[in-house]
Amino acid sequence: MRTFCNAFAVWLLLGSAFLGHGSGTPATTFRLDSVDGLKVQGGEAEVAMYRGRKAARLVPKPGQDSNDSMLAILKTSSFKDGVIETEIAGSPRPEAPSDARGFIGIAFRVQPDGRHYECFYIRPTNGRADDQLRRNHSTQYVSEPDYPWYRLRKESPGVYESYVDLESGAWTRIKIVVAGVQARLYVNGGEQPALIVSDLKLGDTHGQVALWADQSTDAYFSNLTIQ
Repeated sequence: MRTFCNAFAVWLLLGSAFLGHGSGTPATTFRLDSVDGLKVQGGEAEVAMYRGRKAARLVPKPGQDSNDSMLAILKTSSFKDGVIETEIAGSPRPEAPSDARGFIGIAFRVQPDGRHYECFYIRPTNGRADDQLRRNHSTQYVSEPDYPWYRLRKESPGVYESYVDLESGAWTRIKIVVAGVQARLYVNGGEQPALIVSDLKLGDTHGQVALWADQSTDAYFSNLTIQ
Protein backbone atom coordinates (compact mmCIF):
# COMPACT_ATOMS: atom_id res chain seq x y z
CA MET A 1 0.00 0.00 0.00
CA ARG A 2 2.86 2.39 0.88
CA THR A 3 4.54 1.71 -2.48
CA PHE A 4 1.29 2.54 -4.29
CA CYS A 5 0.91 5.79 -2.34
CA ASN A 6 4.48 6.84 -3.07
CA ALA A 7 4.03 6.12 -6.78
CA PHE A 8 0.76 8.06 -6.81
CA ALA A 9 2.46 11.04 -5.12
CA VAL A 10 5.19 11.11 -7.80
CA TRP A 11 2.56 10.88 -10.56
CA LEU A 12 0.58 13.72 -8.97
CA LEU A 13 3.67 15.94 -8.74
CA LEU A 14 4.57 15.43 -12.39
CA GLY A 15 1.01 15.94 -13.53
CA SER A 16 0.73 19.13 -11.50
CA ALA A 17 3.91 20.53 -13.02
CA PHE A 18 2.86 19.74 -16.59
CA LEU A 19 -0.52 21.39 -16.00
CA GLY A 20 1.26 24.49 -14.80
CA HIS A 21 0.02 24.41 -11.21
CA GLY A 22 3.46 23.71 -9.67
CA SER A 23 3.64 23.68 -5.88
CA GLY A 24 1.46 26.74 -5.32
CA THR A 25 4.42 29.12 -5.20
CA PRO A 26 3.40 32.59 -6.48
CA ALA A 27 4.59 33.41 -9.98
CA THR A 28 7.55 35.76 -10.41
CA THR A 29 7.00 38.30 -13.18
CA PHE A 30 9.62 40.14 -15.22
CA ARG A 31 7.99 42.83 -17.36
CA LEU A 32 11.17 43.23 -19.44
CA ASP A 33 10.42 46.93 -20.05
CA SER A 34 13.82 47.61 -18.48
CA VAL A 35 17.22 45.94 -18.77
CA ASP A 36 17.88 46.29 -15.04
CA GLY A 37 18.50 42.89 -13.54
CA LEU A 38 19.86 41.34 -16.74
CA LYS A 39 23.36 39.90 -16.95
CA VAL A 40 24.20 39.82 -20.65
CA GLN A 41 26.87 37.75 -22.35
CA GLY A 42 27.57 37.50 -26.05
CA GLY A 43 25.79 40.78 -26.77
CA GLU A 44 24.08 43.82 -25.29
CA ALA A 45 20.57 44.56 -23.99
CA GLU A 46 18.53 47.69 -24.54
CA VAL A 47 14.93 48.84 -24.16
CA ALA A 48 13.02 49.35 -27.41
CA MET A 49 9.47 49.97 -28.57
CA TYR A 50 8.35 47.09 -30.75
CA ARG A 51 4.86 46.55 -32.16
CA GLY A 52 3.21 48.75 -29.59
CA ARG A 53 5.05 47.78 -26.40
CA LYS A 54 8.27 48.33 -24.51
CA ALA A 55 10.50 45.28 -24.67
CA ALA A 56 14.00 44.07 -23.92
CA ARG A 57 16.02 43.82 -27.12
CA LEU A 58 19.22 41.83 -27.56
CA VAL A 59 21.79 43.13 -30.02
CA PRO A 60 25.31 41.92 -30.87
CA LYS A 61 28.37 43.93 -29.90
CA PRO A 62 30.29 45.50 -32.80
CA GLY A 63 33.08 43.25 -33.98
CA GLN A 64 31.88 40.30 -31.92
CA ASP A 65 32.35 36.69 -33.05
CA SER A 66 29.24 35.91 -35.11
CA ASN A 67 29.21 32.32 -33.83
CA ASP A 68 28.35 33.40 -30.28
CA SER A 69 24.80 33.30 -28.96
CA MET A 70 23.36 36.20 -26.96
CA LEU A 71 22.26 35.32 -23.43
CA ALA A 72 20.62 37.69 -20.93
CA ILE A 73 20.39 35.98 -17.55
CA LEU A 74 17.67 37.14 -15.15
CA LYS A 75 19.87 37.74 -12.10
CA THR A 76 17.19 37.08 -9.48
CA SER A 77 15.70 34.04 -11.20
CA SER A 78 15.88 30.56 -9.73
CA PHE A 79 14.39 27.58 -11.54
CA LYS A 80 14.30 23.81 -11.33
CA ASP A 81 10.79 22.52 -12.10
CA GLY A 82 7.76 24.54 -13.11
CA VAL A 83 6.47 26.77 -15.88
CA ILE A 84 8.08 29.62 -17.80
CA GLU A 85 5.88 31.80 -20.01
CA THR A 86 6.85 34.77 -22.14
CA GLU A 87 6.35 36.53 -25.45
CA ILE A 88 9.15 36.71 -27.98
CA ALA A 89 9.56 38.23 -31.44
CA GLY A 90 12.43 37.38 -33.75
CA SER A 91 13.38 37.97 -37.36
CA PRO A 92 16.69 37.98 -39.25
CA ARG A 93 18.67 41.20 -38.95
CA PRO A 94 19.08 43.16 -42.23
CA GLU A 95 22.75 42.18 -42.47
CA ALA A 96 22.14 38.54 -41.48
CA PRO A 97 23.35 35.70 -43.75
CA SER A 98 20.88 33.98 -46.07
CA ASP A 99 20.53 30.97 -43.76
CA ALA A 100 19.43 33.09 -40.77
CA ARG A 101 16.01 32.07 -39.45
CA GLY A 102 15.32 34.53 -36.62
CA PHE A 103 16.51 32.11 -33.91
CA ILE A 104 15.05 33.18 -30.55
CA GLY A 105 14.02 31.43 -27.33
CA ILE A 106 14.47 30.89 -23.60
CA ALA A 107 17.30 29.17 -21.75
CA PHE A 108 16.62 27.54 -18.40
CA ARG A 109 18.59 25.84 -15.64
CA VAL A 110 21.49 28.08 -16.63
CA GLN A 111 24.54 27.05 -14.62
CA PRO A 112 26.81 29.52 -12.75
CA ASP A 113 29.42 29.47 -15.53
CA GLY A 114 26.82 30.82 -17.99
CA ARG A 115 27.91 28.23 -20.56
CA HIS A 116 25.87 25.19 -19.58
CA TYR A 117 22.10 25.42 -20.00
CA GLU A 118 18.99 23.88 -21.52
CA CYS A 119 17.16 25.86 -24.20
CA PHE A 120 14.05 25.84 -26.36
CA TYR A 121 14.07 28.19 -29.34
CA ILE A 122 12.09 28.80 -32.52
CA ARG A 123 13.03 29.53 -36.12
CA PRO A 124 10.23 31.95 -37.14
CA THR A 125 10.99 32.09 -40.89
CA ASN A 126 10.65 28.29 -41.09
CA GLY A 127 7.06 28.20 -39.88
CA ARG A 128 5.51 29.16 -43.21
CA ALA A 129 8.29 28.18 -45.61
CA ASP A 130 7.36 26.46 -48.88
CA ASP A 131 9.92 23.73 -48.13
CA GLN A 132 8.38 21.09 -45.83
CA LEU A 133 11.78 20.08 -44.44
CA ARG A 134 12.36 23.66 -43.29
CA ARG A 135 8.93 23.66 -41.66
CA ASN A 136 9.89 20.54 -39.73
CA HIS A 137 12.73 22.56 -38.17
CA SER A 138 10.52 25.32 -36.70
CA THR A 139 11.20 24.48 -33.03
CA GLN A 140 14.42 23.27 -31.45
CA TYR A 141 15.76 21.97 -28.14
CA VAL A 142 19.48 22.23 -27.37
CA SER A 143 21.68 21.70 -24.33
CA GLU A 144 24.75 23.88 -24.53
CA PRO A 145 27.60 23.43 -24.98
CA ASP A 146 27.67 19.65 -25.41
CA TYR A 147 24.47 19.12 -27.41
CA PRO A 148 24.13 21.85 -30.04
CA TRP A 149 21.43 21.55 -32.72
CA TYR A 150 23.69 20.01 -35.36
CA ARG A 151 24.81 17.19 -33.06
CA LEU A 152 21.23 16.39 -32.02
CA ARG A 153 20.01 16.51 -35.62
CA LYS A 154 22.80 14.20 -36.75
CA GLU A 155 22.47 11.68 -33.91
CA SER A 156 18.67 11.78 -33.47
CA PRO A 157 17.01 13.22 -36.60
CA GLY A 158 13.60 14.73 -35.92
CA VAL A 159 13.61 14.00 -32.18
CA TYR A 160 14.59 17.41 -30.79
CA GLU A 161 12.85 19.70 -33.31
CA SER A 162 9.38 19.93 -34.84
CA TYR A 163 6.92 21.97 -36.88
CA VAL A 164 4.69 24.70 -35.52
CA ASP A 165 3.03 27.61 -37.30
CA LEU A 166 5.11 30.79 -36.85
CA GLU A 167 5.19 34.27 -38.33
CA SER A 168 8.53 36.05 -38.62
CA GLY A 169 8.71 39.17 -36.47
CA ALA A 170 5.33 38.61 -34.78
CA TRP A 171 4.88 38.42 -31.03
CA THR A 172 4.84 34.70 -30.24
CA ARG A 173 3.75 33.34 -26.87
CA ILE A 174 5.72 30.36 -25.61
CA LYS A 175 5.33 28.23 -22.51
CA ILE A 176 7.96 25.83 -21.22
CA VAL A 177 6.90 23.20 -18.69
CA VAL A 178 9.68 21.32 -16.87
CA ALA A 179 9.56 18.37 -14.46
CA GLY A 180 12.74 16.46 -13.68
CA VAL A 181 14.37 15.47 -16.96
CA GLN A 182 11.24 16.13 -19.01
CA ALA A 183 10.24 19.37 -20.71
CA ARG A 184 7.51 20.50 -23.08
CA LEU A 185 7.24 23.54 -25.33
CA TYR A 186 3.85 25.10 -26.07
CA VAL A 187 3.42 27.82 -28.69
CA ASN A 188 0.73 30.50 -29.00
CA GLY A 189 -1.63 28.96 -26.49
CA GLY A 190 -1.73 25.50 -28.06
CA GLU A 191 -3.32 22.84 -25.85
CA GLN A 192 -0.84 20.25 -27.11
CA PRO A 193 2.94 20.72 -26.90
CA ALA A 194 4.77 21.52 -30.12
CA LEU A 195 7.88 19.72 -28.84
CA ILE A 196 8.44 17.14 -26.10
CA VAL A 197 11.85 16.30 -24.63
CA SER A 198 12.09 13.32 -22.28
CA ASP A 199 15.83 13.38 -21.57
CA LEU A 200 17.12 16.82 -20.71
CA LYS A 201 20.85 16.49 -21.21
CA LEU A 202 21.94 18.30 -18.03
CA GLY A 203 19.83 15.94 -15.97
CA ASP A 204 17.68 16.92 -13.00
CA THR A 205 19.44 20.21 -12.32
CA HIS A 206 18.72 23.70 -10.98
CA GLY A 207 19.74 27.08 -12.36
CA GLN A 208 18.64 30.44 -13.68
CA VAL A 209 16.45 31.57 -16.58
CA ALA A 210 17.74 33.63 -19.50
CA LEU A 211 16.64 35.28 -22.71
CA TRP A 212 18.38 33.66 -25.68
CA ALA A 213 18.93 34.64 -29.32
CA ASP A 214 21.38 34.12 -32.14
CA GLN A 215 23.45 37.16 -33.14
CA SER A 216 21.81 37.13 -36.56
CA THR A 217 18.41 37.81 -34.96
CA ASP A 218 16.56 41.05 -34.26
CA ALA A 219 15.31 39.78 -30.90
CA TYR A 220 12.63 41.16 -28.55
CA PHE A 221 11.28 39.79 -25.26
CA SER A 222 8.27 40.83 -23.15
CA ASN A 223 6.33 39.80 -20.02
CA LEU A 224 8.14 36.75 -18.66
CA THR A 225 6.74 34.82 -15.71
CA ILE A 226 8.21 31.92 -13.76
CA GLN A 227 5.92 29.63 -11.74
